[in-house]
Amino acid sequence: MKFITITLLFILLSFSSEAQKDYKTYANPLNLDYTYMIYNAHEGLSYRSGADPAVVKFRGEYYMFVTRSMGYWHSTDLNNWDFIKPEKWYFEGSNAPAAHNYRDSVLYVFGNPSGQSSVLYTDNPKKGDWKATPSILTQLQDPDLFIDDDGQAYVFWGSSNRWPIRGKKLDKNNSFKPGETHELFNLNPEENGWERFGENHTDTLPGFIEGPWMTKHNGKYYLQYGAPGTQFNVYGDGAYIADSPLGPYKYMPNNPFSYKPGGFINGMGHGSTVEGENGTYWHFSTMAVAIAVGWERRIGMFQTFFDKDGLMHSDTYFGDYPHFVPASAKNLGEFAGWMLLSYKKPVKVSSFVEEYGAENMVDENVKSFWLAQSKDAGQWIEIDLEKEMEICSIQINYHDYESDMYGRYPDLKHQYTIEVSKDGKNWEMLIDKNENTKDVPNDYVELDNPVKTRYVKFTNIHVPTPHLSISELRIFGKGNGKTPGTVKGFKVNRKEDRRDVQLNWNPTKDAQGYNVFWGIAPDKLYNTWLVYDNPELEMKNLTKSQEYYFAVEAFNENGVGERSKVVKVE
Repeated sequence: MKFITITLLFILLSFSSEAQKDYKTYANPLNLDYTYMIYNAHEGLSYRSGADPAVVKFRGEYYMFVTRSMGYWHSTDLNNWDFIKPEKWYFEGSNAPAAHNYRDSVLYVFGNPSGQSSVLYTDNPKKGDWKATPSILTQLQDPDLFIDDDGQAYVFWGSSNRWPIRGKKLDKNNSFKPGETHELFNLNPEENGWERFGENHTDTLPGFIEGPWMTKHNGKYYLQYGAPGTQFNVYGDGAYIADSPLGPYKYMPNNPFSYKPGGFINGMGHGSTVEGENGTYWHFSTMAVAIAVGWERRIGMFQTFFDKDGLMHSDTYFGDYPHFVPASAKNLGEFAGWMLLSYKKPVKVSSFVEEYGAENMVDENVKSFWLAQSKDAGQWIEIDLEKEMEICSIQINYHDYESDMYGRYPDLKHQYTIEVSKDGKNWEMLIDKNENTKDVPNDYVELDNPVKTRYVKFTNIHVPTPHLSISELRIFGKGNGKTPGTVKGFKVNRKEDRRDVQLNWNPTKDAQGYNVFWGIAPDKLYNTWLVYDNPELEMKNLTKSQEYYFAVEAFNENGVGERSKVVKVE
């Protein structure tokens, strides 16, 4: 009996350990089995994409609908996602979808700017036996369906560099018959710098306003929107606030609330906000890869808050480094404190194609990549951390170089091993995915136990694409040296065009990079821009009539230095 009890306890502890192993950290972009696009297929443009995520909570679980994905994803914890190929699906090319939980069913609608759109519904999204209402919504691009607490339904839509976000009240007693159209708000780039078009907001073309999404919180209505263009590093989401769904709406002064222009992968626009467990909120958004084509994208997830003044803001601090998952018992959503150990470290590879060299895998740029001369098993990468460090997790971001693949394919899989060594001669297995059966284009693996080592070796076994290509192999953990000191000489110069500001500071010894913080008050520095190497940053995203506060901190592979004093600019 004693033996049985001990055995049972061992099994329970083992199960608990396994469960904890799956519920610790994640890193953006999310590791989904993204669909290969059929859009532009006639031009021979093959690329994976996940964009315009609409996430809805239904019966305590979550469903994510994504542009042109031939199905959708399901999760019980907002971290592990499984693709559902629905039993009945009406439109394979569904664009910019929206979903809503209403009366024990999931409602779904997608954009169709040149024709009619039905409202689909099901009470069993895991099965996917979707049914359709009559086509009662016409010429809508990027629609959002919202049903208020009193049962009144609304639809919002807009994707244009000319027309505003619009809304309609729908007649729930007459098959969602559309009512009067209300023009709610449009971009104002002459006032709001972040709404200007182009990379770093440097283009003079009109920006796009798109992707409305409604969130109701504490009796207020937050109508979110994306701008200025999905392919740019400065793609973000802003919000207007109102006391009723059709307004009048007021611009939120800390916009954009969802914004990630720096770091490895950029963009945080055209998203959706969902309430998770324990009253937490999570914003899912579109992130840009934009190598093969501007519409090559991924999905990111960021914890989101409403402060005491009702201002909505997302946590983008080290936004593509490991963060605690939504199901964590504590510190959920927060930066895990694991630093990037692989940045600009020496790399050796088994082979490469000219101009796509090994150094592209450690430059923290999603748009550069390594290309092997073949996809054969045995192709390898070796990174030298230059001294022993503690490794906690690894992220492998595969690239689709000339993939010539379109749509969804069954049984795609990535197989590889990762070994470690303290001397570069004697190797031990760290991650063995020799028999992996999953499609993991942005694979993130957290170790059961941190490992102290110097050399890390990736060996390819199988990739589902015609080529072996990796945009970044990122190693996270803790260095064993000193963190950088406080940044000195921090200066902020707001330019004659008050949308623009120049920030400079003295280089900090042993700094790998810097986080620049800004906001509309000293206690509201909600936005962060991560800069590698250079002690300067030009920002063109401010609101002319708004005063701002700035601060900066330095970081390296050993940790983060103290933040500078806050600087105010009128």
